[in-house]
Amino acid sequence: MPTNSRSPFQRVWILAWPIILSNITVPLLGLVDTAVVGHLPDSRYLAGVTLGATLFGFLYWGFGFLRMGTTGLTSQAVGREDDGAVRNLLGQSLLMAGMIGALLIIFSGPLVALGLWLLDGSREATRLAGEYAGIRILSAPAVLANYAILGWFLGQQNSRVTLAIMVLTNSVNIVLDLVFVVGLGMTVDGVAWATVIADYSALALGLWLVRRQLEWLEGRFLRERLLRIKAYAELFQVNAHLFVRTLGLLFATAFFTAQGAGQGDVILAANAVLLQFIMLTSYGLDGFAHAVEALTGRAIGRRDWQEFGASVGAATRLSLLTAGAAMLIFALGGNALIALLTDLAAVREAAAVYLPWMVLMPALAVWSYLLDGVFIGATATREMRNSIFIGLAIYLPAWWLTQRLGLGNHGLWLAFCLFTLVRSMTLGAYYLHYRRHRWRFSAR
Repeated sequence: MPTNSRSPFQRVWILAWPIILSNITVPLLGLVDTAVVGHLPDSRYLAGVTLGATLFGFLYWGFGFLRMGTTGLTSQAVGREDDGAVRNLLGQSLLMAGMIGALLIIFSGPLVALGLWLLDGSREATRLAGEYAGIRILSAPAVLANYAILGWFLGQQNSRVTLAIMVLTNSVNIVLDLVFVVGLGMTVDGVAWATVIADYSALALGLWLVRRQLEWLEGRFLRERLLRIKAYAELFQVNAHLFVRTLGLLFATAFFTAQGAGQGDVILAANAVLLQFIMLTSYGLDGFAHAVEALTGRAIGRRDWQEFGASVGAATRLSLLTAGAAMLIFALGGNALIALLTDLAAVREAAAVYLPWMVLMPALAVWSYLLDGVFIGATATREMRNSIFIGLAIYLPAWWLTQRLGLGNHGLWLAFCLFTLVRSMTLGAYYLHYRRHRWRFSAR
């Protein structure tokens, strides 16, 4: 366990840097997948893998609550020095992940068909994406179990496990991509099997690390906590709010993409390029948000409000520095970044027109990232859910109004920025209110 001899900045940074580094490894895998499949003799294979990977990106993101909910509850149990609860939360989260993963496999047929219909690819790309998905879905139990394991370790202020698991997953995936596709001549099936094997390899490492960690924890797994439905009430409640919140975020993103597509292929592509700027910013902001999850959860479990305030303050300053650096980079080098991301002159020109929105976005988004971390640590997931729907209540009418005023894609970006701002303001208002009451609600 971390010692209190470290400063709040040190505690936040020690937790954040492995997460930031592991985030940076994610696009590397995407580049390798694209390079390997992109060298096949027909572009339909790349289109099929892209569709399939997009489908699973959305699908698995929807179950990210298994990571977030486990982190919040575990960190609070650590703060209470309740090793038995820490053990049982792991067991409950893994059982829940296994059950959901099994259900996804059982109902994969209609789920995949619906997802590919919504993505609306070409006939041949959709067929290949279906072949990819039929294999990739087999990794669902491993992916979801890994979410639970990562959340459990982060709740104990051990973020280096995240880095170890991500490095192993991506390394195995990259090697097997090359073996299956380049070496054995497989196509989309090779890419899918590489990912499945990588996910189960990560699970094996995660379970080995879990076994080592359990040796340090007192208490034992309680049968009544693992097998009785009532014992899952708190976990169900926390995760249900997070699931609905994630669906709201997915809708907001999908709506933005769909409205951009309605303005033509050039605008769609330009928006996709600019969204990568948000992804780049998230690499740093996510690290500090995850760190504050563990630290504030532990502080609430201990009822140590001085530690709580110090952790939030340190994470706030580091997050603001990151957001400020991103704004400066986008303002001075945004056009160069656009040029790195696309060679298409029309797309470059369009993206440059809307670049100022990207310069503004980090200042608006930094608060939602940071406060999401605080609220996950406090298991205040109902408030997180509410912030999304209050944001949507502004986002959709704002988009409608801007289109009636003829603002086009500028109007779409304005509406999306308002959604982000309203989310941040709503969470900020909740934070100020509950801080005065010392987060008594978090016990529910």
